[in-house]
Amino acid sequence: MSGTSVRKVAQEAGEAPVSAAPAGLARAEQIAELRSKMAQIGGDVPGGGTLAGFGEGVVAGEDVLALGEQFRFVLPGGGLPRHAVTHMSDTPALVAEMLLNVVEAGGHAGVVGWPELSYAGIGRKHLDRIIAVPDPGADPLGIAAVLTEGLDLVVYRSPVQLALSPVRCRPLLGKLRKGRAALMMVGATVPSPALTITGDIQSFRGIGRGTGRITGVDIRVRAQSKSVHPASATVTVGQAAAETVAETAAETASHPVLKVVR
Repeated sequence: MSGTSVRKVAQEAGEAPVSAAPAGLARAEQIAELRSKMAQIGGDVPGGGTLAGFGEGVVAGEDVLALGEQFRFVLPGGGLPRHAVTHMSDTPALVAEMLLNVVEAGGHAGVVGWPELSYAGIGRKHLDRIIAVPDPGADPLGIAAVLTEGLDLVVYRSPVQLALSPVRCRPLLGKLRKGRAALMMVGATVPSPALTITGDIQSFRGIGRGTGRITGVDIRVRAQSKSVHPASATVTVGQAAAETVAETAAETASHPVLKVVR
């Protein structure tokens, strides 16, 4: 894992800090460090699938990771299947919204191989629930597999389009089934995913002709699973980002922050 810090900090552009595994370690040390971080944030504690903070109509049971009211009617069971793979389109705003919903509800998440993903919409008090590994090195799937052992949601993004053979994905799927996580794969596919989600940006909120700033993004979300008919709906994401950036800027002005170490 080359050139990352233990924690990113809020920048003027609005990117919020997030936990990350340290750089320059051998694979065994990397895995040990990731497990240590999961223990520190409480992510290695075995548990069921319901998340505190969601209403009874949204919580779907121990096999589904609930994502909140917006996704209740578009995703089967109201969330992502645990112990299974979800294929996700390369829609960063939608992924960030799902991460936000998980950590705000008390869950824990990991992001592997996505250095450009912005965490601006996630407040500082929730960032300690995210482990980010922007540069996972030569074995990103191995890193993702370790994180599925104890987190609720793991996002893996491949830098190139990658179709995994049954043999290559077998170790990953084995750990996934034993853990509690929902695994979301962007740019990579497995032979038989439990769910496929696509997101298409429809419009931006908060801006007019030559004025304003983006306060939300309307995304048309379509979900296709093995056992349920396809469903689609428009969800609005990113509405909390502007408030979070303002809060982060105020905190940064009054408290010292850690810098990114390259």
